[in-house]
Amino acid sequence: MGKRLRETERKYEAGERVAEPDLSGLPGVASVCLLNPVELDAVYFDTPDLRLAARRMMLRRRTGGEDAGWHLKLPTGQADTRTEVHAPLGRAARTVPADLTAEVLVHTRGRPLVPAVRLKNHRERCQLLDADGTALAEIAQDHVTAEYPDERDPLSWTETEVELLDGKPKLLDAVQDRLLAAGYRRSAWPSKLLRALGDRVPSAPPGPPDTIATAGDVVLAYVHEQVRAIAVYDPAVRRDEPDAVHQMRVATRRLRSAFKTYDRELDRAVTDPIGDELKWLAEVLGLERDREVLAERLAERSAELGSAFRTEPLCDRLGAVHTAGHRTARRQLLRQLRGERYFALLDRLDALLAAPPLRDAAKRPADEAARRAVRRDHRRLARRVTESLSLPPGTGRDLALHDARKAAKRARYAVESARPVLGTPAERHRARLAALQKLLGEHQDSVMCREAILRLADEARRAEEDTFPYGALHQMERGLAGAVEAALPKAWRKTDRGPLAG
Repeated sequence: MGKRLRETERKYEAGERVAEPDLSGLPGVASVCLLNPVELDAVYFDTPDLRLAARRMMLRRRTGGEDAGWHLKLPTGQADTRTEVHAPLGRAARTVPADLTAEVLVHTRGRPLVPAVRLKNHRERCQLLDADGTALAEIAQDHVTAEYPDERDPLSWTETEVELLDGKPKLLDAVQDRLLAAGYRRSAWPSKLLRALGDRVPSAPPGPPDTIATAGDVVLAYVHEQVRAIAVYDPAVRRDEPDAVHQMRVATRRLRSAFKTYDRELDRAVTDPIGDELKWLAEVLGLERDREVLAERLAERSAELGSAFRTEPLCDRLGAVHTAGHRTARRQLLRQLRGERYFALLDRLDALLAAPPLRDAAKRPADEAARRAVRRDHRRLARRVTESLSLPPGTGRDLALHDARKAAKRARYAVESARPVLGTPAERHRARLAALQKLLGEHQDSVMCREAILRLADEARRAEEDTFPYGALHQMERGLAGAVEAALPKAWRKTDRGPLAG
């Protein structure tokens, strides 16, 4: 993937009467170095309906200057700061590099990326240096002309840009004070692209509620958070970053769980079909995530075997779970994440946020509705745990404990959604549920690992290999599961308490 950088900058415009800003005596600045002017020529790409611009993202191919190449700029939660992803210029001037296309595919969803505007910029600049000659910041006077693919007249303007290099954020504040004193003002436009496109840029997707006063606000705030998480982790999954698949899968589960927990506040005719698609997406992501968990667990058990039992055929079979399984699972995952079904799901989530399917119950006070939802899901969990503990060890109990684990997740997600209105009691209850869920998860991982060990043992038997090590691995996992089952009654007593326990 492309090189990733952080860019922090501010833009200014000259007022009616401006003077040359005084740059002497700035904190940490020993000298001001004038640089040669540069001619920059950038073509900005977007979908025909400007989906990237609406989300404050910019994708360009720029020549001129020291950093010629493809640049993708992504918003961050920090003021004046964006993430930049760079790729080489290459030979194709109108074909966006595949790495950058993948970064924004969760937003473009297969739509073509075409030239939206061309910006030509005559840049005059200087750098603020410390005593060692390190560039702390750069101040640029930009004379910009925007040219459009259609017949519209070009648009020209001048702006001043201050970019932080190796300096501290307080230097930006100090430079701003000097610019304002000289008659400059902060620009109303956050970027040159948005200024060039003007009113052609569609409205940004709706954000979460500003305040949480009703039940509808509670669920919409949580739904917004999870939809955003899917968009954040999607490109990380495509980059094959550690834990990205897991985090994206958790977001889909949280979202689907919220639809169930707040089924009195949301119209199920809308949310149930979306929930079915979220279940599909979680299964798609699970192909990779479950393989990761299984491979790690098998490696842990193998390490606990005596060296005499870690035969070469055994190590080869366990290693194949990681290597071959990874290639297959990842290939299938990426194929689905490029598919129309996934893109259609993202479109439906956007539509849900744009027109939330709230019922009359969504008008109830937030704290009352959240408390009821949390207690209702806790009672559901209590029934699952009680049922599983009443069963003898074996397949029946394994299945019941798996159901209890899923109920624990739903109860935990419910209390997570309630934290903004229920505060400390919700956080304490969430921590207790998380501990129980971890224990139940350990049991289910053991069940899945034992099933995999039996499959591997069968392969070894057919290959006329020694199967004794597999029996030892299976027995080790059975012992771990038994320890979990023995610890569950006490763990449940710790969880089943407090004002939100139902």
